[in-house]
Amino acid sequence: MTETSNSTVTPEELAELIQEFEQYRERLLNDTLETAKKAKLSKKQVMTQLQPQLDQIDGKLEALRNQYTILKTNS
Repeated sequence: MTETSNSTVTPEELAELIQEFEQYRERLLNDTLETAKKAKLSKKQVMTQLQPQLDQIDGKLEALRNQYTILKTNS
């Protein structure tokens, strides 16, 4: 198989990136909720503000997972 310019990432590197993104998402959520709790903010209020960021991360994770599937299929 020939290496193309847009597939310079290995499936293993992509899997590691996905894992790091998942950990980041979890940390963001947990840290934000913990801080909100200390500030006596409601979870609903915090989630309303945080949800757009979580949606963006989820979208990137989905794209990375799709790319991973394609790389694994083609290797």
